[in-house]
Amino acid sequence: MNIKLLLSSSFIVLGFFAGAQDANSSFAITGKGAGDFQWVNIRQVNVKTGTIEKTIYDNASNATTTAFSPGTNKVVQAPVMGYGVAAAAYDKIHNRLYFTQMHYGVLSYVDLSKKEPVFNFAGALVQRNDGTFLQEESHITRMVIGADGNGYGITNDGNHLIRFTTGKKAVITDLGNLVDAESNKGISVHNKCSSWGGDMIADAYNKLYIISANHNIFTVDVDTRVATHIGTITGLPANYTTNGAAVDADGAIVVSSANTFEGYYKFKINDFAAVKIEGSDITYNASDLANGNLLLQKEADA
Repeated sequence: MNIKLLLSSSFIVLGFFAGAQDANSSFAITGKGAGDFQWVNIRQVNVKTGTIEKTIYDNASNATTTAFSPGTNKVVQAPVMGYGVAAAAYDKIHNRLYFTQMHYGVLSYVDLSKKEPVFNFAGALVQRNDGTFLQEESHITRMVIGADGNGYGITNDGNHLIRFTTGKKAVITDLGNLVDAESNKGISVHNKCSSWGGDMIADAYNKLYIISANHNIFTVDVDTRVATHIGTITGLPANYTTNGAAVDADGAIVVSSANTFEGYYKFKINDFAAVKIEGSDITYNASDLANGNLLLQKEADA
């Protein structure tokens, strides 16, 4: 059921806009700055320069929405961003920013084409049959819109690859668990230390790429669910977790950290050597990045 979330009168939006302005514009889920680690704000960032362009949603008002509680028919008031968001995906066809709250597993989206901001409830990605929070392994921390126009989310533990459609009524399908490729040499996509968290991007050939918080990169074949470890990012500070990822207009992968305030880094998929984007923002950490760019798009076009 597609249920519109009714915003409270205290909802604050600064500089709301209709879609990304250029290919380097991205969305970032951030804290409020000054050492804050609650990722409940939405900002627009230029991933080429790493600079914040504007604020889309400011959670300072603790705005709430009206929605059905997952697993029940009870109508409840819930924070727009829950108690933290670590997964978002930009649907450029419908001009929507999809996201899910870590503790709830609820899929929502912001309609960016309206003059006034509208948040919508699209369904439950992870079922909760009681009122408790999801356990950490079931948090959706990686999300992207694939080349086929569908959205994909993956739980921390890799046991649920979830696909959702982006039309008028979302159809949500749990495709099952990821399967480690034989070539992974002991680096499992299910391992908490090496492979949980992070973000996900997609390429023009409908392949998904998990970039784990601990710098490991896996490709995921949507049809077979096989996850293949292809490398580890180098050149990052020791305490820099890779929590957000997006593709810039030149085809480089830009990453952000939710754990540090050391700006943005970028690397190419063919060498994994990260370099700092000089002058990038150090005020806000970012738990997720999302834009409409696909990896290897120029190669596919050629």
